[in-house]
Amino acid sequence: MFGMLPFERSNDNMFDTFDNFARDFFRSSNTSLPAFRTDIREVNDKYVLEAELPGFNKEDISLDVKDGILTITAEHKESSDQKDEKGTYLRRERRYGSFSRSFDITGIDEAGITAAYNNGVLELNLPKAQPVVPEARRIAIE
Repeated sequence: MFGMLPFERSNDNMFDTFDNFARDFFRSSNTSLPAFRTDIREVNDKYVLEAELPGFNKEDISLDVKDGILTITAEHKESSDQKDEKGTYLRRERRYGSFSRSFDITGIDEAGITAAYNNGVLELNLPKAQPVVPEARRIAIE
């Protein structure tokens, strides 16, 4: 379950000083959107993942599981048009935002995952997989 812990890699190499400066400079501007916040806690026989996705509708969010990786994607499209009597645009604005995060769900019962979205918070229940106990059997001698 170590893959479920969010982390950020640090690239503090003295040869990458300029790249890090540029990356940090553009990160603080509004040109890119930050990843959504998640909280993960262990509750008895499951993990509960809470992702903050305010402003999204349930239909904007997709959850995909493939090869032991859970991917949460949220996309939001919005357009606003103002036209005069002739149908000519006075103002036309469009906004698009897309978020995506992936989590390693090794040790999770993928078939038992459930999700609910309420008041801007996506809550996933990730049940722990039950360990497979090898069967012991006696072989008859003929």
